[in-house]
Formats: sequence, C-alpha cells, structure tokens
Amino acid sequence: QAQLVESGGGLVQAGGSLRLSCAGSGRTITNYVMGWFRQAPGKEREFVAAISWSGSSTSHADAVKGRFTISRDNAKNTVYLQMNSLRPEDTAVYYCAANRQSFASRTYNQRRAYDYWGQGTQVTVSS
Repeated sequence: QAQLVESGGGLVQAGGSLRLSCAGSGRTITNYVMGWFRQAPGKEREFVAAISWSGSSTSHADAVKGRFTISRDNAKNTVYLQMNSLRPEDTAVYYCAANRQSFASRTYNQRRAYDYWGQGTQVTVSS
C-alpha cells in the first residue's frame, strides 16, 4: 500500500512562495496519477492540481492557475507543488493523493477517484 508523506508547508506572507513535496514510500508512485487537494477550516476539501504518471499532462484549478505548478520526479518518487504569489485565501491543509485511474479518464479532480492520501501539511498565508 502506497504511503504518501507531504512536507514543505509553513507560514508565509502574502505574495511569497512555498514548494510542497510529496514523497512515496513503501511503493513507487510512478504509475499513479498524482493530485494535490486542500482543505480550509469549515470548507470541503477541494482540487488544486493533478499530473499524469509521465508528467506530460497536468491540470490546475482555476483558483490557482498561473500561480501554482505541479510537477513530478519519478526517479525520486516525489511530486511537487510550487506555489507562487500566495494569497491569504490559499491558507489550508494541503494533501497529496494517488489515483490508479488514467489521466484521460478526467477523474483527477474528484476526491473519490483517489486511492491513497497523505496526512497533509499546513500552509498559512498572512496578509
């Protein structure tokens, strides 16, 4: 069973940047579509970004498009989320997740499509 460990969260001022990492352990994540989701207090968990197993295809939610970039390094068994121009509304716990369905199925923005989840990392953006 794949285990996912997020890191890189923290406190940053508005306009700043952070890079989140999600490392797979126990099993390679190379063959999985990988996604990032976030959950703010009192809100549902929402899709942020997803990447195909090869890294050739990506998708980003409209709220983060142009500011966040998902990428992966399969040699390191790790997925990244580069977050630039952060805003207070980006404050949330960020989760990575692994999805065994193909990217072409276009289910990558659905929570129920994901089989494995990390524990999350807190991102706080101050104004």
